Order: sequence, then C-alpha cells, then structure tokens
Amino acid sequence: MSMEQLKKRLGQVSDLQAAGGLMSWDQETQMPPEAARVRGIQMATLAGLAHELFTGAETGVLLAEAQPQGDVEAAVVRVARRDHERATKLPTAFVEEATRARSEAHHAWVEARRHSRYATFAPHLSRMMELARRQADLLGYDDHPYDALLDAYEPGMKAAQVRTVFADLRDRTLPLLRRIVSAGDATDYRVLERPFAPEAQKAFAWQVAGEAFGLRSDFARQDESAHPFQTNFSRSDLRITTRVESYWPACLFGTWHETGHAMYERGVAEHWERTPVSRGASLGVHESQSRMFENLLGRSRPFWLRYFPYLEQAAPEVTAGLDPETLYRAVNRVNPSLIRVEADEVTYNFHVMLRFELELALLEGTLSVQDLPEAWNARMAEYLGQTPPDDARGVLQDVHWSAGLVGYFPTYTLGNLLSVQLLEAAQRDPEIAAGVEQAEYGPLLAWLGEHVHQYGRSLTPEDLTVQATGRSLSADPYVAYLHRKYEEIYGLS
Repeated sequence: MSMEQLKKRLGQVSDLQAAGGLMSWDQETQMPPEAARVRGIQMATLAGLAHELFTGAETGVLLAEAQPQGDVEAAVVRVARRDHERATKLPTAFVEEATRARSEAHHAWVEARRHSRYATFAPHLSRMMELARRQADLLGYDDHPYDALLDAYEPGMKAAQVRTVFADLRDRTLPLLRRIVSAGDATDYRVLERPFAPEAQKAFAWQVAGEAFGLRSDFARQDESAHPFQTNFSRSDLRITTRVESYWPACLFGTWHETGHAMYERGVAEHWERTPVSRGASLGVHESQSRMFENLLGRSRPFWLRYFPYLEQAAPEVTAGLDPETLYRAVNRVNPSLIRVEADEVTYNFHVMLRFELELALLEGTLSVQDLPEAWNARMAEYLGQTPPDDARGVLQDVHWSAGLVGYFPTYTLGNLLSVQLLEAAQRDPEIAAGVEQAEYGPLLAWLGEHVHQYGRSLTPEDLTVQATGRSLSADPYVAYLHRKYEEIYGLS
C-alpha cells in the first residue's frame, strides 16, 4: 500500500510544481507589469506547499518503506529518494524566500534590459548570489560550492571537470576560429537582415517545427518572451517561446532550439507521468536535443535544400535572388558577436566559458556584482574581440541569473558535445543516415525516442550517454564536426 500512497503524494507534488510553472510561464509571456509583486507571493506559496509536501515526514516514511515492483517503480523510488535527500536540506522558508526573490529579480531584469541599466538590476543579482551561496552551504559540498549548484542541473558533474573540458575545447577550437576569421566572408550575409514581417517569421518557424520536427498545436503552443525558453506541465502540454527582431534567424533558430527541448519532454514515456522521473536526464542531455535540432539539422545543407521553397512562400522578399546554397552559407556565418543566442557554432562555447568563469568568481567573492559589467566586457574582448556598447547587449542579455540559475551555463556546452555524439551514433543506422541527408527526420526522431527520450531521469546522464553511443561523453566528435563543416564552407585546407 505504501507504494500507491507514495505515487499519489509524488503526483500531488508534481501538480503543485506544474501550477507554479504555469504561473511562471504567464509571468514571462502574458502578465501585466503591475502584477509582478503579488505574482511573486503566489509563486512562493505554491513552491512552499510543494516543498513541504515533498520533504514532510510522511514522504520520508513512504520512501523508506516503499517496496517497488518492477523497473518503473524502482526508478521512481530511486530518483525520488535522491531528490528528497537534496530537498530536505533546504528549509521551506528558504524555498519561499528564494522564489519571491527570483520573481522580483525577473521583473527587475526585464526592465533593466529594456532600458540597458545594469544598476537597477545589480541589487537583485547580489541577492541571487547570496541565495546561491546559502543554498550551496545548505546542500553541502566537498571541493567547491559551485559543485552543489551544478549537481542540480548536471548530476554528478563537478566544476573541476568543467574547467578541464572547457580548457581542452578552447585549445582545439580557438585556432579554427582564427583561421576562419582570417579567411574572410564566405557569402553575402546582408540577407539575414532583409525585411521579414514578424508574424511571418513566427508562422514559418512554427510550420517547420511541425513538419520537420513533429511539434504540433494539439499538444504545444508558441508565444513571445524577452528570452526564448521551453516549459511544460505534462508531456501533453508543452510551451515554447521565441523573440522577433530585425535579425530574423534569431526567431527561426530560437524556435527550433526550443522545439528540441519540447520534443524531448514529449518523448518521455507516459508511465513516468506525475513522478520525479518525468523530465530530461539533465540539462546537458536536454541541450543536446535543442542544439541538434537548431544546428546539426536546422543549419545543415539538406535542411535548406528541402525547406527553402517553404521560405520562398513565407517571405519572398527575403529569398529574392537567393538559392539554398547561398542561404546555407549565410546562416552558418562564423562571426564573433555580442549575443550568445545568436552566436554561431564555432564561437558559441566561448560565450558559455565566459559566463562559467564569471559565475565562479561571483560565487567565490573574488568578483563583486558592482564590477561585473567591466569584467564581462574585458572577457568578451579577450575571447571574441568584441566590446558591448551597452549593458543590454552585454551583461544583461541572459535571463538565467535573474532566475537564480547559478550553475546552469556549463550545460549548454556539454549539450553541444553530446549532440554530435548522439547524431553520429544514430546515423550508424543507414535508414537514419539517409533520412538526415534528405531532411526526413522521422527515423531519427524515432531513434531519439527509443535511446534518449523515453527514459526521462531513470538513467544518469553518464549511463544514458554510454548506453546510447557506446562511450562516455567526449569532445572529439564535436571538434571533428566543426573542422569538417567549416573548413568546407570557408575553403580551408
């Protein structure tokens, strides 16, 4: 009986979290600005109730007495016990305080970014970093406080491992970047700023998300937000957002990026529903799906050969005088730039490295929040030769710190590495390889569902990677992919 009682309680926790998630989604897409103060209180109440229900003594007893039958129940108990151990270290008062602070910080960030005024956000960032330090202390760690925070997003990963991976990746991709920059432009990139009506951008991106990647309006919807994101309240209720601007690839590739996240959640097996297992194995694994859809598929030559006619219908003013090959080269331009979400595949990871290093310094106290913009601009100049002209295009461009997501950024690069490793493993099947070459992604999506999506959190990121690809995560496939693709585009021997 205790197993049934446990599943009922876990389902109730899941429902409360879904309600809080819905309020958070509304805050970023629909909510009027004046609602921010009360919304923070409401979200804190829901977060506190969910936390109390999950960490309460009765849940502990149910977990201790649970006698799972079969692999599904065993995985639910195993994951729930891990989460329970972590959650019971955080007092309900702390969870409510952090939730209120995040809601207030998000509203402040939106306004600060709109007006490019870092000073108005700085007090909230100081609060986020204080909460992050307290959370790390409550959770406990052996080597570095960052480890306790990173573990929430990438179970088992340590800051020292991230440093090693990033150093290796930097050493092997920086020379490629310099060769590409020296080679000069590969095509005319002004096409990427041709007039493209906002509603037409969204409509085209959504059409392709459905036809190429399987995201459909009967279980998903798309809205606009200051920073694109994906959230879901069940595998049958998926929400993605995008943003529209004059640089129209931001809308298209942002949509397809979030589609990768959404299709991962859609593919989690139904028997995990309303349990802690019912989401992605880690944010790195999650990011492997979004980066695969956005870059490995969405920026590929076969993709544009197939979908160029769709773009001609949606935006003839964009495609006038163009052909698929020219557009393929344009959307793969390597150009060190200011904005992470618009960065090309070669420079993207330098944006992540910058944020990781600054997070460490903020957490350690070796960098003050007041000095962050100066440190940000200095590292941008060092890594990418760019100096932001204002805070909106510099230190304020990402939503993550306003949401208290300290420890999140490394997962973007870990996902990049895994995306290529998974795609190469899938293409060992000739049918999948042929489909990718024709931009027919049904066989690939089926493979991902079988080897990645269905497991949710029932496998660790390491176990999932080894099971799906035959080896642990490695930078080798990703580095080889970058060299192969961009040496061909830029004519480098």
